[in-house]
Amino acid sequence: MSAGKAAWIGLGNMGYPMAGHLQKAGWNVTVYNRSRPKAEAWVKEHGGSKAPTPAEAAKDADIVCVCVGNDGDLRAVILGPNGALAGMKKGAILCDHTTASATIAREIAQAAKSLGIAFLDAPVSGGQEGAKKGMLTIMVGGEAKAFAKAEPAMRSYGRAVTLMGPIGSGQLTKMVNQICCVGAIQALAEAMNFATRAGLDGHKVVDVIAKGAAQSWQMANRGKTMLEGKFDFGFAVDWMRKDLGIVLEEAHQNGATVPATALIADFLSRLQARGEGRLDNTAVIRLLTHP
Repeated sequence: MSAGKAAWIGLGNMGYPMAGHLQKAGWNVTVYNRSRPKAEAWVKEHGGSKAPTPAEAAKDADIVCVCVGNDGDLRAVILGPNGALAGMKKGAILCDHTTASATIAREIAQAAKSLGIAFLDAPVSGGQEGAKKGMLTIMVGGEAKAFAKAEPAMRSYGRAVTLMGPIGSGQLTKMVNQICCVGAIQALAEAMNFATRAGLDGHKVVDVIAKGAAQSWQMANRGKTMLEGKFDFGFAVDWMRKDLGIVLEEAHQNGATVPATALIADFLSRLQARGEGRLDNTAVIRLLTHP
């Protein structure tokens, strides 16, 4: 699919820059956001236009991209009376970048199919920094034909765009991603706390072990910020706890055992109870340093 008319629904920390990359790539983008000032700011910065409802934003669009908070938000902006499907044309593609359940992906796909619209569940990884740089990893579920048409658009903000399988596969892959992320973050938190209490120079420890088998993206990008108590960026505790809720529900359904993930979900809930839900999710170290 060559650059044409696109709609973007949801201008949060991720959607705002992603939509900007799409507009920069030559697409004529119409945006919708529940907070109108955010949509106005986006248009002022990037061009394009704004619409008062998802349906109006989606009218005549070749591709409609969505990036909102959760399953409930998706139902509202896609399946609601003024949702995207109410305005989309037959043959268009609906691409959802929200981290949500595989269940809602299949529900939306069925509704879209009945209208002659292709659907892709395409959650992303890379955080706000990756969104700003247009360097996200995008894991996609859906039909190969729809993926091939939508891939050029996703390439404007994704460095790795991969079709993982049928509808729901994108969301299931993102769940795997989050299991790996929280495990690495928890291990890093415990390691940094251990190093500090052992009297080691934590920064030097990170520099050394990051060159060995313990290396990870989390260590390279968050090890030192953990030591410095900096949690005012990145992926919030609230967001990760939401994602782990989806993981735990899916694990309950498919029979997977995820004991470490369940424990870390509890740790995140404890941070939320302390009023620290808006901190970056690496703040799990605070349960060790500030119990």
